[in-house]
Amino acid sequence: MSKYDSLWNWIQNNGTDKFSLTYAEIEKIAGIPIDHSFLTYKKELTEYGYKVGKISMKEQKIMFERIMEIGNR
Repeated sequence: MSKYDSLWNWIQNNGTDKFSLTYAEIEKIAGIPIDHSFLTYKKELTEYGYKVGKISMKEQKIMFERIMEIGNR
């Protein structure tokens, strides 16, 4: 069990191909403060069909993108 499981499930159930969340939104969904360890945990998201795209420290936003299956590229 990952500390970001609630966030990963929310992202998977969102159903949008590409979207961004602010750090504050992520913290609210995950129920924990976002920290540097997010960079390690983000690899788990591929199991849910998504990947972390751009991380903007300036805007405090993270872009998420659905992983396209080989047949859908």
